[in-house]
Amino acid sequence: MSAPQRRVPAAQRGARPARRARLAAASSFLGPARRFAALPRRSKSSRPAPSTAGGPHPVELAGLLNELTVRLLGADTLTHALDRLAAFGASALPGVVRCSVVLIGEGGPLTQTGAGRAGESFDLLQYAGSAGPGLEAARTRSLVISTDLAADERWPELTGAARSEGVRAAAVIPLDVRRTAVGAFSVYLDRDGDVGPDLLVTAMAVAGQAELLLGELRRREALTEGAEVDRAVGVIIAQRGCSVQEAYAVLQESSQRLGLDRRIVAERLVAAAARKATD
Repeated sequence: MSAPQRRVPAAQRGARPARRARLAAASSFLGPARRFAALPRRSKSSRPAPSTAGGPHPVELAGLLNELTVRLLGADTLTHALDRLAAFGASALPGVVRCSVVLIGEGGPLTQTGAGRAGESFDLLQYAGSAGPGLEAARTRSLVISTDLAADERWPELTGAARSEGVRAAAVIPLDVRRTAVGAFSVYLDRDGDVGPDLLVTAMAVAGQAELLLGELRRREALTEGAEVDRAVGVIIAQRGCSVQEAYAVLQESSQRLGLDRRIVAERLVAAAARKATD
């Protein structure tokens, strides 16, 4: 007597073709299909076996992201974290000669940093002219690939710098930091041609992790800034006998007049008040 066939609900029957379609789309993006070997059984003392496919071993990728997390969360400020992210990309990603990061905050100035043995002038020219792969990825929030920057017609003003600086191929992954800023994580190679799926997948994993970490750092900075501003407002009220709204206006006016961030002005005001109290 044969076992009764299991009936599959209609919703699941419809989901399977959709799942196969998504997998097919991902395969076409990454190029020809590749076979990845299953993780081998190993003893506690053995090291992870190297990946036969040439890409990062899952354990190695996890270690890479863990190291990135430690470095970024240990940064004192968001700007310091961006410096660490660029240095990490330039040193940890294979074949990369330069890594640059840009963030564009709402109503704020552009923040850019980079690291690597080549391409510094290329980056400076790109951001000075407000045109290039990094800014395009940030503005369009889409992946930008260039197989030969020295001949890329999208940015003709950068072809000479790419040639002289030794940056040829590039992959740029957009960043979106918790609705407070958009940006891009750029990796550059010293050869033209395809970036390759292994480097692309690794760079995308690093960028995705960086988005979460930068968002957390931005949240911490906002909490710190709020507390420092509140203390400065208290100092202004005590000194001038004004209202809370007037104190905030004084602090904002001082920030604009000095050309400094409001948090920095607040810190200096509180520090000056503390010094005066101890004299």
